Amino acid sequence: MDTAAATASPTEREQEILKILWDIGPASVRQVFDVMRARENIAQNTVQTFLRMMEDKGLVAHTLEGRSFIYRPLYSKQKTVSRFLNRVFDGAVDQLVMSAFQAKKVSSDEIQAIEQLLADHKKKRGL
Repeated sequence: MDTAAATASPTEREQEILKILWDIGPASVRQVFDVMRARENIAQNTVQTFLRMMEDKGLVAHTLEGRSFIYRPLYSKQKTVSRFLNRVFDGAVDQLVMSAFQAKKVSSDEIQAIEQLLADHKKKRGL
């Protein structure tokens, strides 16, 4: 991985495009555009320009399938969470969790999923 990918931090718009790629997997400009167009008025060439800039920054990469560029994310959700956690909460996971609980009404299913994650994490770490 080049150094640009190690230091690049996506803008808000780039983060939006990354979310689309995380959700639908590798995709053409047209596929990303279709998702974005359903939410807002945006031109396909704008999406294409963003994807090219994101590739220059090391956030995405493409392969050629026929005549279409298929983009895949190089920047992971985990890296996004890690940077956010460090930038906003100085790395304090408990503060992040408490803020999440205060900001949103958490469902019983979400609480159960969190409890399972904690149990799995404790088991993995031998706690």
